Amino acid sequence: MRLVLVGPPGSGKGTQAERLVRHFDLTQVGTGAMFRDAMARGTKMGLEVSPLMKQGLLVPDPIVNDVVAELFRSKSRPECFVMDGYPRTYAQAVAFDALLKLEYLPLDAVINLTISDDDVVKRIGGRMCCASPACGVCFNVYHRPPEVPGVCDACGEPLVIREDDKEETIRRRLGEFHKNTDALLEHYRRQHLVDDVSATDPADVIFRNILKALERRHPGAAAGAATANGGKR
Repeated sequence: MRLVLVGPPGSGKGTQAERLVRHFDLTQVGTGAMFRDAMARGTKMGLEVSPLMKQGLLVPDPIVNDVVAELFRSKSRPECFVMDGYPRTYAQAVAFDALLKLEYLPLDAVINLTISDDDVVKRIGGRMCCASPACGVCFNVYHRPPEVPGVCDACGEPLVIREDDKEETIRRRLGEFHKNTDALLEHYRRQHLVDDVSATDPADVIFRNILKALERRHPGAAAGAATANGGKR
């Protein structure tokens, strides 16, 4: 199974990606995590993208495309995957199509998670993420609180509110998202790859609806890794 998740920040892409990883034995590919790690390590790329991410702006397509291409051209490339946060623009989608064609890795579906801007602001406003770049697990004080307030369940490091999770930044990010997403989705709709799934339901319901959409496209897919990809990553 090879999937792309599309949705505004706060739509639950990360949560659903984790579930899809477990269900289908996929590799999760998230460019946001790659960039945050580079920022924390102070790499050249990290220094370049840091001011953009802090303002809620998109990282330029050439940089993002190069990062993804490097991964998929490597010996350890994922054969079955879920893309979380990439592609985000029409240009990225075209570049990703070309890359996957060269690597003989056609997409199975694009899941579009739909949610209003106001709901996004409420969701992200309660989000706190692990301060450790090696972990990066996120919680929400309203919907998914940590067992101990302010402490990561996974590694015990403190939780922080990221600069790009503040309301002003969230609204800016949503503006960027809407400006770029219509053309991106239309590109995939022309390929008959898009399934729209409401992201306002509880996470379990959203996941079941994603599986139903995949089952309609690929009968037997909902059974999971054994049926969908033979356990290959």
